[in-house]
Amino acid sequence: VQLQASGGGLVQTGGSLRLSCVASERTFSSYAMGWFRQAPGKEREVVATIARSGGGTYYADSVKGRFTISRDNAKNTVYLQMNSLKPEDTAVYYCAAAPPWVTPLRYDYWGQGTQVTVSS
Repeated sequence: VQLQASGGGLVQTGGSLRLSCVASERTFSSYAMGWFRQAPGKEREVVATIARSGGGTYYADSVKGRFTISRDNAKNTVYLQMNSLKPEDTAVYYCAAAPPWVTPLRYDYWGQGTQVTVSS
């Protein structure tokens, strides 16, 4: 599975961005998807995840109420809508895919990352 993330950029505090991640896999709908981020000097952390069907979502406490993950299985795409951005959201954002044949859930496939910078 190849993942191509896009949509990052420079935005002011309080602004919005929408990240997109397109998957090459034709069975995209069978994969759970997630967005992760890594800030300089910090470990990678999960931001949000979404189940195969799109019905189940998870958000890190730090982004609840501000970020929304969604997916369009017809377009092989997962999105991360980011509102009310804060400087602490600055990081490289990665999308990842968890194959259905691995339990427990494990994100085996990763995109190249897209930089999000929030200026104060």
